[in-house]
Amino acid sequence: MPDLSSFPITQRWPAAHPDRLQLYAFPTPNGVKVSIMLEETGLAYEPHLIDISKDESKDPAFVSLNPNGRIPAIIDPHGPDGEPIAVWESGAILVYLAEKTGLLLSSASAQRYETLAWVFFQMSGIGPMFGQLGVYVRGPGKDFEDKRPRQRFADESNRLLAVLDHRLEGRDWIVDDYSIADIATLGWVNALAGTYNAGDLVDFDAYANVQTWLRRGLARPAVQRGLLIPARPA
Repeated sequence: MPDLSSFPITQRWPAAHPDRLQLYAFPTPNGVKVSIMLEETGLAYEPHLIDISKDESKDPAFVSLNPNGRIPAIIDPHGPDGEPIAVWESGAILVYLAEKTGLLLSSASAQRYETLAWVFFQMSGIGPMFGQLGVYVRGPGKDFEDKRPRQRFADESNRLLAVLDHRLEGRDWIVDDYSIADIATLGWVNALAGTYNAGDLVDFDAYANVQTWLRRGLARPAVQRGLLIPARPA
């Protein structure tokens, strides 16, 4: 049985199944990237809810795993050298799990780097911009009298949707096959149109390719399951 006792987080959130991959997350667009990936790959894992509404990601036990104090993070008891390994940052986790399983990231160099480029596009653009827009639509920024910050993030989100929509012209998925590029992006687009209810602000109805891709992704059983893991507190 793997020994995870060297990870302080396992004292705060004990592992009932230390032989399984440990997921520490909350079902936000960043968090569900990893739960969807785990559901798609079929790896055995144990989810732990890190309640960000209670600032649990700032708990010293969590920060010991991710110094940035942000979900998600994982511990793989069966790391590449046969020893447990911690991985944080959602994009890095997706790449790690893809390489561990040989799934959802092509081994062909050209397609591999194309996929990684779109993952980084999500990490550097879609995530930060959609997330900031959410702050001004559903978060504390919604009551600000000055609407210029909200408009700035709405305009940039609109531009990013246009880039994605153009990419999806004539394609089922962002790259040739369903991949970690789609997994990285689905939760954010779903939140923008759904949770944030920002469709009108970003002209979402104008992006037919994005809408079709989103419906296709949300129809996947692993995506449906992953969007709800870890379960939100009652």
